[in-house]
Amino acid sequence: MGLRKIINKVLMLEILKGMALTFKALFRRPVTRQYPKYKREPFGGFRGLHALTRRPDGDATCVGCGLCAAICPSKCIKVRTTTGPDHKKIVKQYEVEVLRCLYCGLCVEACPYKAVVLTDIYEYSGFTREEFLMTKDKLLANWDRFAESRKKSYFARFWRPLLSDFKGSAEQAALKDLSKAQRHKDIYIEAGR
Repeated sequence: MGLRKIINKVLMLEILKGMALTFKALFRRPVTRQYPKYKREPFGGFRGLHALTRRPDGDATCVGCGLCAAICPSKCIKVRTTTGPDHKKIVKQYEVEVLRCLYCGLCVEACPYKAVVLTDIYEYSGFTREEFLMTKDKLLANWDRFAESRKKSYFARFWRPLLSDFKGSAEQAALKDLSKAQRHKDIYIEAGR
């Protein structure tokens, strides 16, 4: 043992440093947030209450592909579809059990249409389980209430992959000729959907 270690053990310098920090905090004025009156702004990318996005015509963006329900680790998303008169798939039921959700965000990343959103809302409560069962109407109302003003920046800042992530050289066979689907995808992303 060196001389420095012996002095530290005899004088208990680590304990004295800890006590000094405790006394310093003891006489400092406490910082208290008056929560209901002054609400704290959540950090960017916070995963809160679910929402379903809307198309410009007002209908839900969800097409009922079921990728969000398939990738959900807690299996809290249920999507049921029917066939419409013009043989198009119509989302009959879209439910999220909020009490079972892990808020992992995999549903948002899996959705190719950017129809599912985790907003930055953390204030929601209820007295029964039924209040935490988010139906399609509740999810669309959440989008109207909380996320409409932030829709373009939300997807661009916090969720990957984006088209700009897939850059390559002009010699790559996949990038020589943009297919119709790729051009459609570029237009889709530029529109902010």
